[in-house]
Amino acid sequence: MINLDSWQEEVLAAKGNLCICSGRQSGKSTIISIKASEFIALNRNKQVLIISVTEDQAILLLQKCHLYLEEKYPKLICKGKKRPTKSKIELINGSIIRTKAVGQSGLGARGFTIHMLIADEAAFMPEDVWPAVTPALLTTGGDIILISTPHGKQGYFYSAYHSENFKTWHINSLELIEKREISKSWTAFQRDKAAGFIDSERRRMSIREFGQEYLGQFLEDLSQFYPDEVIRKCMIQQRTDFTRENRIFYLGVDVARMGGDESTFEILEKRDELLIHRESIVWVRTRLTEVAEKIFILDSQYNFKKIYIDDGGLGVGVFDSLLQNNQTKRKVIALNNATRIIEYNLDKSPKHKKLLKEDMHNNLLHLMEKGKIMILDDGNIWQSFKSIQYEYINEKGGAVIRIFGEYSHIVEALIRAAWCIRDKINKVRFSYI
Repeated sequence: MINLDSWQEEVLAAKGNLCICSGRQSGKSTIISIKASEFIALNRNKQVLIISVTEDQAILLLQKCHLYLEEKYPKLICKGKKRPTKSKIELINGSIIRTKAVGQSGLGARGFTIHMLIADEAAFMPEDVWPAVTPALLTTGGDIILISTPHGKQGYFYSAYHSENFKTWHINSLELIEKREISKSWTAFQRDKAAGFIDSERRRMSIREFGQEYLGQFLEDLSQFYPDEVIRKCMIQQRTDFTRENRIFYLGVDVARMGGDESTFEILEKRDELLIHRESIVWVRTRLTEVAEKIFILDSQYNFKKIYIDDGGLGVGVFDSLLQNNQTKRKVIALNNATRIIEYNLDKSPKHKKLLKEDMHNNLLHLMEKGKIMILDDGNIWQSFKSIQYEYINEKGGAVIRIFGEYSHIVEALIRAAWCIRDKINKVRFSYI
C-alpha cells in the first residue's frame, strides 16, 4: 500500500488541466499513474493517452499503471487477445490507456479522440508536438496533465505553469524528503539514503543546476546549448541497411557513472567532410567488462578507424582493457577534460594543446550548424540534445562556460565520435596522458 504525500492527494482529487513542476524523484509519475488508472477503472469507454519524447519513458509510466491496476482492479483488466501490451492496457468496461512516443512532430499521436492527455517530461517536448496532439481533446472536453522537471523559462510547459487554465503544483525534492512521514512504504533507511544521495548531487552540481533539477526552479541563467532548430535540421538520418566495406567508421563511447545511468555507443561514418550517424546503442546498468566486450564486437563488425572514449571515472577501466588488447590498442583515444593532443611543428618538435569538453561540444555544434553531420532521427537522441544546458560561472581569470545535462550520455558519446572530423592521417598523433 502506497502512503501518499499531501500534494499527491491533492493531485488525485483535482479536476481539469494540471501542471506539476517538480524536482527529480518526487513521486510525480507515481501519482499520475494512479490518477490515470483510477480514471479508466471508474469510468466506462474513456481513452487516456500518455505521450513522451522517448518510447522508454512512455512504457515506464504505463507499467506503473499496469502494476496499480493489477493490485486494485485485477478483474477489470482484459485477457486473451486484448491482454495488456507495452503500449496499451484495455479494461472490460471499454476504457483504454495508450502510450505514444511523439518524436519531433507529434505525428504518431495524431488521429486519436481522448479524454485525458498525459505528457511526461513535458518541458523537453518539441514545440511542434502540442498543435498535433491537443486537438485530440477537442470533442471530449478532456483534460491535459503535464509533469516535468523545469527546463528554463520557455516553451509550452513553462507557459502552462503560469496559465490560469492549469492548476499547478511546485514540488521541491529536498523539502519533500525532509517532510515525508516515516511509514511502511517510506522507512527511515530510505529517507536517510535519499538525503545522502541528494547531498552528493548538491556537491556535484552548480547552485543553478541543483536548483533546476532538485528544487524545481525555472531559471533564466541556464540556457539550452543546442538550439531546437539546429537539432531538427540535423536529425534527418534513418536507420537503413548499408554495406560496411570500404567505408571509414568511428566510435564514440560514454561509460555509465556509478549507480546506474546508461553506457552509450555512437557510430559515425566519415565521408570527406560529411559525418553520417549510423547507429546509437544505449545499454542500461552494464558492467565494465560487458562494455569492453561490446566495443570489441562492434569493432569486429565496423573495423573502426578510431575509438574515442571518456576515460573519466569508471571509464578508465574500459579504456585500460582496450589499450591492452591487440585488436584495439592502436585505435583507442581517451577524450576528457584532461586529454592532451600532441601535434607536431614543421621541425617535428611536439606542441601541446589541452582539449576541454567544451571544445568537443563546440565542434559538434559547428558541424550541425554547417550541415556537416546527419544525425539519426530518434527520440532518445532528441531528448539528450535537448537536455544539454550551459551556464557561466566565475573562476579565477574571469567567467567560464560550463556545459552539463542530466540526460547527456548520448551526446557525450556523440561529441567524442564527431571529433573524428579533425583526424588527419599521418599528421596528428594522439596520446593519453
